[in-house]
Amino acid sequence: MSKNQVYIFDTTLRDGEQVPGCKLNTHQKLIIAEQLDFLGVDIIEAGFPISSPGDFNSVVEISKIVKNATVCGLTRANKKDIEVAAESLKYAKKPRIHTGIGTSESHIKFKFNSTPEKIIERAIEAVKYAKTFVEDVEFYAEDAGRTDNEFLARVCEAVIKAGATVLNIPDTTGYCLPSEYGAKIKYLTENVKGIEKAILSCHCHNDLGLATANSIEGVINGARQIECTINGIGERAGNTALEEVVMILKQHPYLNLQTNINSKMINSVSRLVSESMGMPVQPNKAIVGANAFAHSSGIHQDGVIKKRETYEIIDPKEVGVDHSSIVLTARSGRAALAYRAKNIGYELTKLELDEAYDAFLSCADCKKEVTDEDIHQIMESIHIDRKIIVA
Repeated sequence: MSKNQVYIFDTTLRDGEQVPGCKLNTHQKLIIAEQLDFLGVDIIEAGFPISSPGDFNSVVEISKIVKNATVCGLTRANKKDIEVAAESLKYAKKPRIHTGIGTSESHIKFKFNSTPEKIIERAIEAVKYAKTFVEDVEFYAEDAGRTDNEFLARVCEAVIKAGATVLNIPDTTGYCLPSEYGAKIKYLTENVKGIEKAILSCHCHNDLGLATANSIEGVINGARQIECTINGIGERAGNTALEEVVMILKQHPYLNLQTNINSKMINSVSRLVSESMGMPVQPNKAIVGANAFAHSSGIHQDGVIKKRETYEIIDPKEVGVDHSSIVLTARSGRAALAYRAKNIGYELTKLELDEAYDAFLSCADCKKEVTDEDIHQIMESIHIDRKIIVA
């Protein structure tokens, strides 16, 4: 792999599907998996095979149709989970078993009623057993964000020796600050013997709104895989949003990091996932929200009309959106009205624009948004005819 390549591990169909009320059937999962493969995702976490017969079947069927991406199945650190995952992945061209165990003091003491040494033993055993079925084994240290760095390094070193190819360092509760999470990844790169044999992976949750920032800090400090979901869906406040980390890396070339994602498909895949899960995307969501490229302030509209880059750092076409939107409201100025009027056939003189703008403001004060039909009515009311034939 290139040292500048960041692998995108999509867990929309596993972690993302854990959102209450967003259950997908196998047919829906197959459609999404195929689009994720076309999108350029490197790894698709297809499900948690032992969790239900439906999930097992979905992983089997996804394994059959995915042509390019690695297909991954999640397990706990026990033999039965691993055996079931291996069986579900038997048709995959590039199978991966994702196994692991909690490593924080809280998980060791209260979840497992165990000791640090026994946790390391279970981790080693799980990785070694998974390795008997597939070559590509990812280990997750659940709640790594709240795990002591020295102990986390011991766990990582042990599972690398056992054969782990990827080390997932989850901020399971979304607790870490970006500086803390970045420092944790850097500590592992500098203190784990054999770290060059494995890829460090960021799996960040958004409980404090820091999932994207933490993932970016992770790759800046040496991680080379980001685990994420379309639209940032996931349990509680969600996961790292694929569209956000991909476009951050693309828009900041000085980071010298890149992904294999075809960004022009982002908008269509976002809509597919939203519609399939019945989970609307909030309008102000970065990259894929309905308002991500919409402008209603007169000052912003004038700037964008003159030169798009004045207020847009991303060309909407780069993420599959046809164009920016100039939304007419009571905050809009003359430039926006003239622009929208021209789009529907009215080439206004300065005097005509002044007259039309007064009528426009009266309309805008009564409505949240002024439509093209409203503009036609405004022009009729002040006796202005169309001058441009609009195709």
